[in-house]
Amino acid sequence: MANKERNKRSARKARAAERQALEAVQGESTSAKPAATKSSETKAVQKKKSDGFIASVKGYFSAVRTEMRRVVWPSRDELKNYSVSTIAMLLAVGLAVWLVDTGIMLVLTALAALRG
Repeated sequence: MANKERNKRSARKARAAERQALEAVQGESTSAKPAATKSSETKAVQKKKSDGFIASVKGYFSAVRTEMRRVVWPSRDELKNYSVSTIAMLLAVGLAVWLVDTGIMLVLTALAALRG
């Protein structure tokens, strides 16, 4: 298990190094370009607004897929343990609610019998 974690860490470090290299290259290329004019900025904003509903849905599902790849799913044994503990707690809470409900019902029945 430790080897798997070590591989994950090294992969994360490699991706981080790639991102930094890419940002450095992009930083150099943007500093070499002249400042954008206002008309080109407004065209870019209008372009983003005109992407529309379909593009936003595609972006959403792309982000969902990326997040689902990051999820650490439980193993079979962990899933069994979680399921058993959940069922046990449901039974315990159900029993407690039943006992309280029965007690309240008995008290109300006794009070009603006193009144006649």
